Amino acid sequence: MTLAGAGSPVAAALDLTGRRALVTGAGQGVGRAVAQQLAALGADVAVNDYLADRAGSAAAQIRADGGTATAWAFDVSDLAAVRAAVAAHGPFDILVNNAGNAGAAGWRGVVPFVETDPADWAGTIGVNFYGVLHCTHAVLPGMIAAGWGRIVTVISDAGRVGEPTLAVYGAAKAAAAGLTRSVARENGRYGITANNVSLATVVPPGADEPDRAEQRLKNYTIRRFGTPDDVSGLVAYLAGPAAGWITGQTYPVNGGYSYNQ
Repeated sequence: MTLAGAGSPVAAALDLTGRRALVTGAGQGVGRAVAQQLAALGADVAVNDYLADRAGSAAAQIRADGGTATAWAFDVSDLAAVRAAVAAHGPFDILVNNAGNAGAAGWRGVVPFVETDPADWAGTIGVNFYGVLHCTHAVLPGMIAAGWGRIVTVISDAGRVGEPTLAVYGAAKAAAAGLTRSVARENGRYGITANNVSLATVVPPGADEPDRAEQRLKNYTIRRFGTPDDVSGLVAYLAGPAAGWITGQTYPVNGGYSYNQ
């Protein structure tokens, strides 16, 4: 990807040259598309995934496309690992909290809350909420010192409007959204913005369609599931210079699955 009309006001508004970005959960799906987009706009991207081969593959693809990227394998739910990575490779201008999961290993799938096993809750909360806490806490000092920063947290409509059978996952995402708003209020004076992007179902190209796809699509105004590329453009905009007066907000990217009131 190249910036059409480089040097124009539009290109300047999106230009991330000289910025360093950390994208969590960037080995596949939405995170990978976001990392590619940020790199295409000039950012030096740290590609995180808890699996080294996925992180390495995504970073290699960015470099093959002419961008700058390094691969870091660590678990965002491990505070010590997050701190060590940021201390060794930071500071960062941009953080995209994208890493997430719908449940821990052995999770039984979508079931009513009363049927969930409390032993499984920690895995969901650890990645979807504590991962955001850990990464945000680790990068903020560098952003404050620099007087500039962008934090974008990918949440879910399961947390924004509620979703049956996804109570713990939705609660963790809602907590992450609340953290974003507090961080925005505390750090705007330092030139730091923090916003959420809320997703409905996103299916990477070539992936299997979700169960009961035809029935589920009836809830979407635009009758298809999202793709990672539907998300990456908005995240890149919020991570850039043009979004300097936008903070504490939540932007649904969901094909009309739900609407802001």
